[in-house]
Amino acid sequence: MKSLKELYKIGNGPSSSHTMGPKKAALLLKEQYPDADLYKIILYGSLAFTGKGHLTDKIIKEALNPSNVEIVFNKQEKNLKHPNTMDLLAYKDNVELGNFRVYSIGGGSIQIEGKDFQDEKDIYQFTTFTDIKNNCEDLLKYVYSQEDNDIKEYIKQVWNTMKNGIEIGLKEEGIIPGRLEIPKKAKNLYEENIENETAELKRTRLLTAYAYATSEQNASGGIIVTAPTCGASGVLPAVLYYLYKEENIPEDKIIEGLAVAGLIGNLVKTNASISGAECGCQAEIGTACSMAAAGYAYIKGFSTDVIESAAEIAMEHHLGLTCDPIYGYVQIPCIERNAVAAIRAIDSANMASLLYKDSKISFDLVVETMYETGKDLSGHYRETSKGGLAKKYCRNKFYNDNLSEE
Repeated sequence: MKSLKELYKIGNGPSSSHTMGPKKAALLLKEQYPDADLYKIILYGSLAFTGKGHLTDKIIKEALNPSNVEIVFNKQEKNLKHPNTMDLLAYKDNVELGNFRVYSIGGGSIQIEGKDFQDEKDIYQFTTFTDIKNNCEDLLKYVYSQEDNDIKEYIKQVWNTMKNGIEIGLKEEGIIPGRLEIPKKAKNLYEENIENETAELKRTRLLTAYAYATSEQNASGGIIVTAPTCGASGVLPAVLYYLYKEENIPEDKIIEGLAVAGLIGNLVKTNASISGAECGCQAEIGTACSMAAAGYAYIKGFSTDVIESAAEIAMEHHLGLTCDPIYGYVQIPCIERNAVAAIRAIDSANMASLLYKDSKISFDLVVETMYETGKDLSGHYRETSKGGLAKKYCRNKFYNDNLSEE
């Protein structure tokens, strides 16, 4: 299990697996073959089907600028080891200098086929929640004992980026880039004055505003933190910012909660997947909800057993969640889904504090189940925009547009 620095990555949206990962691969190609006069990138699977909407081609061209770049969207290849697969080739005077195949495995991380390539080495001794709980008295102390001395400072930077992203998003208006022409809603949600607003409705409104603020920044290409991915980047910041602003939780405690939440995300990334293209949105939003539930439970002073139960409940009730972004954008259903998960994370933690003693399902078991469920999902529901809302919306829009023309 790698450092939290490999989970919490600061960068531009809209997609960690479709922009951050391919950008890293393209820069590696350029580094290995700097004398090439042509770079050819072939995108397969989800990268081919939703690459345009996720700006994959745009980020690759920017990374390889000013070199000549040819990008091929291969939607025919079926037998792929990973749904986010890309081939990278370098040429000079029409002669191939070299090539390699890359898998963008989620959260901006990549694997190179046939090569012992790792962004960072594994540094954690225990890599299941059960082993950690049985061998460590305190989750936070375990994280800090496994990480470098500068991890607290890095997590502080992560929190400041999350906080700044929300505060910028709460001030912005206009249309999110893309064919859907969706107006930004965070500012109006935050400033809305509802007569006789109940405490419950206010909590829902603010959590929604905070989640939308980050998600709208992400969808617009703004600076966000993968938590664990770009598409799910609004859940954890919304919960933490709510605690910070509405419950006056000190930032030192927020940073500790981020470390514990990161441990949960790291366990999912290590033992299953955080890639929507591999396991559906349960791997992204489900993991983000588990992270937020665990972080909230820790900040509230709940025990390790409650923290585990909170993360388990949050994941269990996202099992089977499909990834079906319309036109390949992280806008519908992604933005609203971040807000729903933020609300659910707090409810999961509170439920866990009531139910944990009789829990029969461990966090490790639900992570294993999520991974198997994701593998069983049809490819139409794993970030290809070929099924679900993506398919229905496009079909209905085509029908309605033609009807209106008649």
